[in-house]
Amino acid sequence: MRFSGILLMLLCALGSAAQTPAPDASAQEAAKQAKEKQEGRDPQADDGIPIDNDLVKQQCGACHRSDDKGRMSRISYRRTTPEGWQQTIKRMVALNGVELKPEDARAIVKYLSGRLGLAPEEARPGMFESERRMIEYKYAADADTERTCNRCHSFGRVLLQRRTKQEWELLVAMHRGYYPLTDFQAFRRMGPPQTQPGPDGRPPDNRHPMEKALAHLSGAFPMKTAEWAAWTAAQPSARLEGKWILSGNEAGKGPFFGEVTVRRNDSVAAGDEFLTEIRYTFARSGQTVSRSGKSILYAGFQWRGRSSAGGADELREVLLVERNRREMSGRWFSGAYDERGLDVRLVRAGSDVLITGVGREALKTGSEKLVIPVHGANFPGGLTPRDVDFGPGVTVNRVLEAKPGSFQAEVSVAANAVVGRRDLAVAGVVKESAVVVFDKIDGLKVRPQAGMARVGGVAFPKQFQQFEAFGFHNGPDGKPDTKDDLDLGVMDVQWSIEEFTATFGDNDKEFVGQIDAGGLFTPAIDGPNPKRNNNANNFGDVWVVATLPNGDRPLRARAHLLVTVPLYMKWDQPEVSK
Repeated sequence: MRFSGILLMLLCALGSAAQTPAPDASAQEAAKQAKEKQEGRDPQADDGIPIDNDLVKQQCGACHRSDDKGRMSRISYRRTTPEGWQQTIKRMVALNGVELKPEDARAIVKYLSGRLGLAPEEARPGMFESERRMIEYKYAADADTERTCNRCHSFGRVLLQRRTKQEWELLVAMHRGYYPLTDFQAFRRMGPPQTQPGPDGRPPDNRHPMEKALAHLSGAFPMKTAEWAAWTAAQPSARLEGKWILSGNEAGKGPFFGEVTVRRNDSVAAGDEFLTEIRYTFARSGQTVSRSGKSILYAGFQWRGRSSAGGADELREVLLVERNRREMSGRWFSGAYDERGLDVRLVRAGSDVLITGVGREALKTGSEKLVIPVHGANFPGGLTPRDVDFGPGVTVNRVLEAKPGSFQAEVSVAANAVVGRRDLAVAGVVKESAVVVFDKIDGLKVRPQAGMARVGGVAFPKQFQQFEAFGFHNGPDGKPDTKDDLDLGVMDVQWSIEEFTATFGDNDKEFVGQIDAGGLFTPAIDGPNPKRNNNANNFGDVWVVATLPNGDRPLRARAHLLVTVPLYMKWDQPEVSK
């Protein structure tokens, strides 16, 4: 029986083995996908973009494996801006010991930004991030995702990313690994699960915030998009050489007008780097500025550059080149916190008349002999008052100092001229809403309504804050803060600082800093300050107040200013356009 029992067991085992099928194709594919996932590659490999650059494969291949189709783990499954790829490379250098020459790092950023970049339609919504604008952005598509990401950084970073589903998951995993506090600050649901239905009657959604965000991001910002497919197929060459007409505005200094000459940098074979000569004049002060710079065009439309005036006053340039290759716009900026900014627009010079703007926007009824500077290009010689039209009630008396790029119109405004925006026509070309006719100033507003500065000057740099005061007319309905209000532009006001009372014995205005006649707030030095209680730093809250003389009824407006401590740790550095 013992022998028969053993034999029976052996036969059963053999029968079982005989009935076990060999691994089929689906099992092999599952094993392959599991291996790819372990190596950091997306099982949905068709979404990956092959890398055909030898420098990228040489410098990144030790950690990022290539598959049989040339797709590199992690790298091939993400698209972003030059700043996004630069940030990744810097993280590799700082955390993983990657050693790169600056010229190699620049070449890698250029390649990845073109091969794994964004289409213009994808980049435009997040341009404020690349332009380093301090704005209040509201992501209306999904409030849960916005709250999850905004806890630590601008939502602009999210808008400028495209990833596969697995890459979004790995990004969340990276956050949790590098910054464990994110679990408690943003990623995980705290407290007991909800049991009551929501306002819409649906069962409660007890997913963690990061799970909700991942579900949204995977669908809203996928790796494959029609926009990117269309752009890679039709991406134009980088032919931007020639003369461009410049117009813009700098807070505190007002509008400026000039020209930019773009030359190809012949020392670079790729043809996507340029040298620039810039000259512009501020309409309000008459100050003329000359600058020289260099730039790189990424992905066929993302202009990144630098310029300086005689080797000083360096400005970074972030512009978006339109598909027609005849316009580009964006921001030039500087400052330790990128707080000084010039909004700019460039139009390629042609032979047609072009009106870029006026040096005086608000025209008061009953005014005589107002001189309005008009700027643009290709104004015809011998301009007469009949060639210039500001609409009914505004009479052009004569044309002064006429040049191809500018002239001055002397006008008179009738006492009964209708209040409102006016188009400007010069030699048959129209600039819409170029000026505004008003009869009184009903109100005043300070912008920004909430500003921030940082003390510094000893161990850390200062962050300045520029304020401007804008006059307003209540419009046809006579009511303030309605859609028909007329913005009369920047007013010449008197600036002062008042206490924002938050605690007993508050005296912040004595220590936080000063504001000048042009609305520029300069913070005090970083502390501690022995003259303050407990040797406190020179931070605090104050009101910034603008006062406009207005007969016997001066107009006043104010904005809140928070003066805080330096940014002790700064992650982003501006190397992409060097």
